[in-house]
Amino acid sequence: MLHTVDLVVIIAYLAATAWLGLKLSGKQTGVKDYFLGGRDLPWWAVCLSVVATETSALTVIGIPVISFLGDISYLQLALGYIVGRVIVAFFMLPRYYEGEMVTAYAYLGKRFGQSTQTTAGITFMFTRLLADGIRVLAAAIPLKLILDGMGISTNYFTIIVVLAVVTILYTFIGGIKAVVWVDVAQMCLYVFGGILAIVVISVQTGGGWLADAADAGKLNMFVFSGNPISDSSAFIPSFIGGAVFAMASHGSDQLVVQRLLTCRSKVEAQKALIWSGIIVFFQFAVFLTVGLALWGYYDRATPDELGLTRNDEIFPLFIIEGLPQGISGLLLAGILAAAMSTLSSSLSALSSSTVTDVYARFRKTPMTDAEGLRVGRWATIGWGLAFIAPATVFQSDEGNIVILALGVAGITYGGLLGAFLFGMVNKRANAVDANIAFTAAVAVNAFFFVQEKYITGEVWVAWQWYPLLGVIVTFAVGGLLSLRHGAPAVEQPELERTR
Repeated sequence: MLHTVDLVVIIAYLAATAWLGLKLSGKQTGVKDYFLGGRDLPWWAVCLSVVATETSALTVIGIPVISFLGDISYLQLALGYIVGRVIVAFFMLPRYYEGEMVTAYAYLGKRFGQSTQTTAGITFMFTRLLADGIRVLAAAIPLKLILDGMGISTNYFTIIVVLAVVTILYTFIGGIKAVVWVDVAQMCLYVFGGILAIVVISVQTGGGWLADAADAGKLNMFVFSGNPISDSSAFIPSFIGGAVFAMASHGSDQLVVQRLLTCRSKVEAQKALIWSGIIVFFQFAVFLTVGLALWGYYDRATPDELGLTRNDEIFPLFIIEGLPQGISGLLLAGILAAAMSTLSSSLSALSSSTVTDVYARFRKTPMTDAEGLRVGRWATIGWGLAFIAPATVFQSDEGNIVILALGVAGITYGGLLGAFLFGMVNKRANAVDANIAFTAAVAVNAFFFVQEKYITGEVWVAWQWYPLLGVIVTFAVGGLLSLRHGAPAVEQPELERTR
């Protein structure tokens, strides 16, 4: 049961987060300060911010469920993540630094023109809104359990609004610099919370859960059996699909690229990106271990036997019932830390893409720094409020919330990554070819996601394959369309600049 001291810890954390973000951010005077932190952030801070951004409350409450119900084979995906980051660091990242770009999609504008940049920017906004709406829901789940246990009747809407308001506050005023430094503090908190949970369970149970998990085959990391196309736990889709997924999420998603562009140099950005993959592997291992410890703590009981309505409530239940006073509040603050980290990152990335990829593209005159800063802050408020809708829509979903969010993101990741690679490789293609190919890739992945979730309920293609499938469709459709041209297309933006 949660006690007053726990509530004090949580409230104090929310207040301290807002204060820290504002204190560390400094004064924002223009678009480059607000969205890129003046390109003067240390690589290690950016590295931890990247990890915190892609983690969210999904990792804290969702990944323990995977090992609680199964094994630790989810680490196969993390190995692929490392490989994908290395490819992005040396193949895609240098192109962003060469052009002094504010968003990832500015490259597409340079290569294909305004229409492709705007299309990619709008697609990113829609996908990020859906995926991070699910992440906000992940944070609301344990808070609702807490309040219900205290006899306080509330709903997800109210909880989400409170989280959004606090996060909007420091993102609105402090910009990306506030987001990065708060991310660093938040990541340290929630990883510490996971390690602390393992220690507490080991002390209470004598540590026998690890040997029991080994006997039950739950320490199995590699799965070489199963259908490599539809089985999401198999090694091939996890490793190869994970590598391509990381290429898409860290090479074409403004959420991550924006952080990398805040580094002082290309070399520091590469260092931050590669090390983030190693830290993510360690982080996954920590929370998978939490799941194994919970499996032993609850004596192999299923979520249904524990009276839970969602599998994702396993870890929050332990936090509320199994931890001493004060510690419960600390771990719940860690979940809030992960949720707010991702939400603030999304707000900053969405507002930067709104200003640079959409608003500035439709203006007839150049946008001033002051105007860009003003529009960016209003966009921050708008997107913060918009997260409420998808969080409400997905709250009835009964599947694992981690897989749900990754599946949603994967719908457009393939098209985005495909458009980047297609532009780099196929010099013949023009904007029409790229736009049609991009749309076809998104449509194909959306079909597989919708049929699995809402039509047949069967997995035809594992979610890890979505990005690679999107890349293949983009190259196939775009390549065929590019054959219409008699000669390689000239990059129009470059041509106009040389006149």
